Amino acid sequence: MKKVPLLFLLLLSCLISNAQRNKKLNVIAYYAGRPTEVDSFRVEDLTHIIFSFSHLKNAELSVSNARDSLTIQKMVQLKQRNPSLKVMLSLGGWGGCGPCSDVFNNADSTAMFVASVKQLTDYFQTDGLDLDWEYPVIHGFPGHTYRPEDKDNFTRLIAMMRKEMGKKFIISFAAGGFPSFLEKSVDWKKVMPLADMVNLMTYDLISGSDTVTGHHTALYSTKIQRASTDQAVTYLLSQKIPANKIVIGAAFYARIFETNDTVNNGLYRTGKFKRGVSFRNMDKTLSPDSGYVYHWDATASAPYLYNASRKEFVTFDDKRSVKLKTDYAIKHKLNGIMFWQLSEDSYEGGLLQAIIEERQ
Repeated sequence: MKKVPLLFLLLLSCLISNAQRNKKLNVIAYYAGRPTEVDSFRVEDLTHIIFSFSHLKNAELSVSNARDSLTIQKMVQLKQRNPSLKVMLSLGGWGGCGPCSDVFNNADSTAMFVASVKQLTDYFQTDGLDLDWEYPVIHGFPGHTYRPEDKDNFTRLIAMMRKEMGKKFIISFAAGGFPSFLEKSVDWKKVMPLADMVNLMTYDLISGSDTVTGHHTALYSTKIQRASTDQAVTYLLSQKIPANKIVIGAAFYARIFETNDTVNNGLYRTGKFKRGVSFRNMDKTLSPDSGYVYHWDATASAPYLYNASRKEFVTFDDKRSVKLKTDYAIKHKLNGIMFWQLSEDSYEGGLLQAIIEERQ
């Protein structure tokens, strides 16, 4: 019998390992950009793309206008470039789920919604629906109704969708990555056997309503900031949620806060949210020449900028932090990594490319 060279075996093992590594990690993009722009990105690197957003109209899932319809059609056409790509619709978003608590508080109107999901899915030939209700049970967008019954109503919604749409239909939902959502909004043990995945919004952990700065994209908790990707994942695993149904999130945008002083380079200081900046524009608007100094928090595994003259603190994900998040998802055997949102990335050499490089 002929001996197989050891080097060949090692190379073969490495190739098999990389193939398995790539196959197991989903890369999921939310998309809220123009219909003319979606095919400018490397969609071959994606496993899922989610149209953001559809809304409720008279208890039915509704695509708002002709532009949104064209965007969805363009997304479905991307399958010509990436035949394995899954294209999903979504409901809600921040500020986009005002009627949700009322509609899903009634079994008949929930059934109307589910029927409309089937109708739109058949029309557009999409593969699933992502529910982005911000938030059941707890306060979310100012003025939106929320009630304790939302928790059970959300379970009923998922159950009715699964029954009507069948096993092949992809059901996911966006979940707040902060403790109050994780602990109050969802009946995890009833919902997760029915859902394909939960997309943890492990960004906006410090939001526009916060009055103290911090890392909105923290991978790990610190002594001062509890909310983090690791904290959210650890909580779900403690609830016996399968790791292969958990997706963590990355931010393709920065949040800028004005601070009251310059102590600690603006980190964990009293401040006020000012505005957001897309990743693709950060080099132009937040450059060192303009006074923005880069810092890395080794505990949180998160970057930040500080401009002392303007008293501006900037929290964001960069290539280093998204690679660490991708590696975290791989090591913990999670379902994947998602991000908000694709049109805020660079066409080439951006954060999506950093994710793919780490996944390989």
